[in-house]
Amino acid sequence: MVPSVSTYRGRLAPSPTGLLHLGHARTFWTAQARTHAAGGQLLLRNDDLDTARCRPEFVTAMLEDLRWFGLHWNEPMVSQSARIPLYRAALARLHAAGCIYPCARSRRDVLAAASAPHDGEENDEPLYPPQFRPPAGTPRPALTDPIAVNWRLRVPDGESLSFMDGRTGPQHAVAGKDFGDFLVWRKDDAPSYQLACVVDDAAMGITEVVRGADLRLSTFRQLLLYRALGFAAPAFYHCELMADEKGVRLAKRHDALALRTLHEQGWTPEGIRAGWASG
Repeated sequence: MVPSVSTYRGRLAPSPTGLLHLGHARTFWTAQARTHAAGGQLLLRNDDLDTARCRPEFVTAMLEDLRWFGLHWNEPMVSQSARIPLYRAALARLHAAGCIYPCARSRRDVLAAASAPHDGEENDEPLYPPQFRPPAGTPRPALTDPIAVNWRLRVPDGESLSFMDGRTGPQHAVAGKDFGDFLVWRKDDAPSYQLACVVDDAAMGITEVVRGADLRLSTFRQLLLYRALGFAAPAFYHCELMADEKGVRLAKRHDALALRTLHEQGWTPEGIRAGWASG
């Protein structure tokens, strides 16, 4: 079921760290289809906060490939790199509310902890050990400028969280068990994906987030941020992930399945989409 016809706002949020592949195309096409079905608007956001990997040529390729595939958006593209003040203001609100704490532990420290299995299906963020938290009553230092330490949001251990996924139905997770305290700001003075995504989707008035199923667990973290910041959470629709012929999930290293490569080989967007329908 697609949310309200009159207020629907969806978004495409590619990250220019490589070429877009078939998995991106199918997810973005789903986002556009759901927007059209609702008579709503589709926005484009350039998620370019990963300064080590984002490159201007990938932004150019991204825009060309999106247009070639038949994707259209209703407002000029916005870039996260130009929105840092919004994220910093949100961080200040979390700090004032006592929701976050500085963390000097390295990823290696967390991975080495016996009680730190990987979080869920994402396998990209280890479960932060509760014993690494500051002791109760520890004074919280002020935010510096620039920020040179990681800041984490303390999750409410044992709280059950849920949301209704537009594709797969009810989803549930327990804070502190299925996911732990997570980064909201990095020591290289940049916001985390979780914080930037929430701030942007709220500021852009997004009513439904359509994205890959690998981000399902991130939704629970983001629900905590929506609540802490006083924002209304959107609906969520997590698309099935695409895999190659060996069953490996598509990633930007799959150059053979990049939209640009398929275009150069003579494929058409209509032919690609017909393959989805028949497959």
